[in-house]
Amino acid sequence: MHRVVITGLGPVSNIGIGVDGFCTAVRAGKSGISRISSFDASRFEHQMAGEVADFDSAELVTRLDVADWGRASLFAAAAARLAADDAGIQDFGDDAAVLMGTTSGEIPNVVAMTESWYRDGPAAPDRTLAAQLPTGRLALAAAQEIGATGETMTFSAACAAANCAIGYAYDLVSSGETTVAMAGGADAVSRFTHAAFHRLGALAKDTCRPFDRERDGMLTAEGGAALVLEALDSAIERGARIYAEVLGYAVSCDAYHPSAPEPESIARTMGTALRRSGVTPDEVDYICAHGTGTRLNDRVEAQAIRGVYGETAPPVSSLKSMLGHTMGAASGFGSIACALALSRGFIPPTINHRHPDPELGGIDPVAGTARETTVRVAQNNAFGFGGNNAIVLFGSAPCTS
Repeated sequence: MHRVVITGLGPVSNIGIGVDGFCTAVRAGKSGISRISSFDASRFEHQMAGEVADFDSAELVTRLDVADWGRASLFAAAAARLAADDAGIQDFGDDAAVLMGTTSGEIPNVVAMTESWYRDGPAAPDRTLAAQLPTGRLALAAAQEIGATGETMTFSAACAAANCAIGYAYDLVSSGETTVAMAGGADAVSRFTHAAFHRLGALAKDTCRPFDRERDGMLTAEGGAALVLEALDSAIERGARIYAEVLGYAVSCDAYHPSAPEPESIARTMGTALRRSGVTPDEVDYICAHGTGTRLNDRVEAQAIRGVYGETAPPVSSLKSMLGHTMGAASGFGSIACALALSRGFIPPTINHRHPDPELGGIDPVAGTARETTVRVAQNNAFGFGGNNAIVLFGSAPCTS
């Protein structure tokens, strides 16, 4: 088995694009939430989301013709380009795998076609929109952008999808099937997703407050997140900067409920991830929570964490307080945040947290402000509809001197 390390990061988010911009924004507790502009939300009761307003795909990708791809695919490709450049790898070639996760794929295209049928009556779909639609194109877009011609796969494990992609990439690299892989996730804001969560009663009015007593839900968001996973020997040989080591992961699907998480299943998945990583609970310094900000989700996640860590759980924070819920990209951003926490010595904050919730006793949400401290082991949680749970453990970069 080969040790696997992170040598490149590619965040395309509403609080910052690229490693330094994203890290600065996370450390400062910046919010990327604004009034929706990508579709007419005036008739929705709740009208806020986390759009990447300044996303210019043509400025980021170097090989793709942006006219051929949908917004989610372009998020994936742009994130992969940033991660590849950050890793110092110009051409990935035949041996590299590209794995991307998503919740909704190119759902804005489906909305556009449906609106045209509603407005103009039944007709053949727009050829361009239809051609961009297949979800498998997200990984393909990233692969074509970075010149990777090995295995490509798009994971659709709802909001756990990026962690599933990273876990599979870890398997490929650690087993020696490939020496380098690009993994992450992408999704785009759409009327469909916003309406779906609105109908579920899961949307916050205007602010996402994970683990707060007054929390009232999540906010939909978008973006792309990609990480370069590489065999340690390969990284050392080419003198690459190493952010963190991937220690292990675990996935499960309990199928308990279409949308509600199940605490015992989540706790079991955490325990499996820790055991496979060779880590004991007392060695974990930080948990990057799924932390949606809904009353049920945060209570179940806190219950599962207490079930594994007892009353001495490490600090737990939620990026969704800043980004909103980026769906299939969410755990990709969480993994990037873990790599930065380990390499740059801080714990991201949960912004908008004002009131401790007695129901969540034992959880330290890192309220309001980032915490400067050494992080040696970090856990990234991701849970998705249908009972999908995926948890990845990261450790500090191995000493290579």
